[in-house]
Amino acid sequence: MKKSQNLRKGRISIPNHYYCVTLVINNRQKLLSDLSINRKIIYEIKQLEEEGACKSIAFVLMPDHIHWLFQLKVSMHLSALIRLFKGRCTKLARDHHKINKLWQSDYYDHMIRDEKDLINYARYIVANPLRANIVDNVGDYPFWDCIYLK
Repeated sequence: MKKSQNLRKGRISIPNHYYCVTLVINNRQKLLSDLSINRKIIYEIKQLEEEGACKSIAFVLMPDHIHWLFQLKVSMHLSALIRLFKGRCTKLARDHHKINKLWQSDYYDHMIRDEKDLINYARYIVANPLRANIVDNVGDYPFWDCIYLK
């Protein structure tokens, strides 16, 4: 668990700042290849935005992990937002798919430094399926969104 503790070192939560987080599926199982689970997870991302907890900039659901870039709103601490999101998704997975543990316990986060960093992370997220050789064209991959590409 030493590595897990290192993920938390220096973690800060500043309202209205942008964060990129990576959440990994338990044991790197490829559970996010299932349309039904993915629709529920995307719904939860949108729900947190509607509730005013964050503003999503970009996300991609890869088969065994998620990259999510968002602006944290004043109402919630970063760790509380992630805990709420993971909890809601786990409940849905348990209730509808009989999956007891959906996520690995920790997550990786990066606080965005400036606008250039924000754009670079958004591009990184959108291009993830290309780098993983899942698709040849980003438009062919269904489980992503980015406010810059509407």
